[in-house]
Amino acid sequence: MSALRTIFLLPTSSISPFSPSSSSGCWFPAKLAISRCSDTSPVTVVNGNVDKQSYERNEVRLGLPSKGRMAADTLDLLKDCQLSVRQVNPRQYVAEIPQITNLEVWFQRPKDIVRKLISGDLDLGIVGLDTVKEYGQGSEDLILVHDTLEYGDCRLSLAIPKYGIFENINSLEELARMPQWTPERPLRVATGFTYLGPRFMEENGLKHVSFSTADGALEAAPAMGIADAIVDLVSSGTTLRENNLKEIDGGIILESQAVFVASKRSLLQRKDVLDITHEMMERLEAHLRAAGQFTVTANMRGRSAEEVAERVLSQTSLSGLQGPTVSPVFCKRDGKVAVEYYAIVICVPKKALYKSVQQLRAIGGSGVLISPLTYIFDEETPRWRRLLSNLGL
Repeated sequence: MSALRTIFLLPTSSISPFSPSSSSGCWFPAKLAISRCSDTSPVTVVNGNVDKQSYERNEVRLGLPSKGRMAADTLDLLKDCQLSVRQVNPRQYVAEIPQITNLEVWFQRPKDIVRKLISGDLDLGIVGLDTVKEYGQGSEDLILVHDTLEYGDCRLSLAIPKYGIFENINSLEELARMPQWTPERPLRVATGFTYLGPRFMEENGLKHVSFSTADGALEAAPAMGIADAIVDLVSSGTTLRENNLKEIDGGIILESQAVFVASKRSLLQRKDVLDITHEMMERLEAHLRAAGQFTVTANMRGRSAEEVAERVLSQTSLSGLQGPTVSPVFCKRDGKVAVEYYAIVICVPKKALYKSVQQLRAIGGSGVLISPLTYIFDEETPRWRRLLSNLGL
């Protein structure tokens, strides 16, 4: 059955996106509510609130981005966590992770992942934080399971031209004080972020602002004369500079990266969702914590393990995670087993690796071996405890 898509525009004073009135030409707040109805998951939207009928679904569903750099990086991260996604047919939107039973992977547009988490069609998802904030619009049913997956870094930012009336404008405060903006001639902003952009302007006291919706190539809008400024995602800033645009102080709306998000309702109502979330969180956390960390092993002469440990701990770069592991190295002397050396094992971040090797040598270390770490598992990840607390469990 084809999906039924209904759009309601509802006046409200609590949401700040602006929409043009066809009759008066003025701008007024409006709230966009979208309902998606299907056989398996009927949803009714009334005054912006989701009233979801009960349904039966045994499988846990994970939404992943279907295209682009975010999609590729997400699959790479899951593979590094021994959670490779197996897709029989690249044209199919459904796949599986063989290591986790009862889990379906659904490839979707990022904004649809957020919407379907809210509607109940998905239980878990990996998307950018900017997408969660824009399309989640403060939904209490969205809960961040892991907020720093360490890829997809960008920022949602306000950018203005470097030339003309903006040449000497370098801060949001200066932009707001410009006398040019009036009810008849508001600051025109082109953006695809029609929730976060207007809310940011309202919170920062920019009263006379109008928004036009646009997707892609926003950087051309000021030069074409169809906008004064843009609100868009920025990574390196090169595209802005090449189009004679600049970011300004106080103009960053949101710092974003990939996040692991879940439906709070699914976590509370279905044990399988909570169990799978726990396993995925532990794998992600262990891998991310180990990224850029190395195991350093060296032999060192000493009278006792305590004496060797004392020497190791005297160096600032050799403390490891909780401290060095010091173990006796046994050898035979004159037909008897003896201990002349001790093996030191520590965990060292990549940036401190060479310094740590130098310090080990300085206190008598030799035969230094280095190997990268794949996982570091804690007794229990603090994020899991926080999640349970947020769920009231």
